[in-house]
Amino acid sequence: MKTMTCKQLGGACDTKFSANTFEEIAELSKKHGAEMFQKKDSAHLEAMNDMRNLMQSPEGMQAWFENKRKEFASLPEN
Repeated sequence: MKTMTCKQLGGACDTKFSANTFEEIAELSKKHGAEMFQKKDSAHLEAMNDMRNLMQSPEGMQAWFENKRKEFASLPEN
C-alpha cells in the first residue's frame, strides 16, 4: 500500500489517501474532491479549476496522469 496527499494529486490540502494501485488512489482523490466541491471549499475549487484547464489538452492531461503514475510507483510501501 502506498500513500499520496491531496496536494500531490493536484488538490489543495494534506489529506492522505492510501491504496494498492494508482487507479484506487485516484478514485479516493476523486471522492474527496466531490466532497470538497459540495462544501464549496474555495482552495479545492481553485485546484479543480486548474485541473479543468489542464483537461483542455488531451496531451497535457495524459502527461499529468503519466507523471502521477510514475510518482506513485516510486513511493515506498507503507
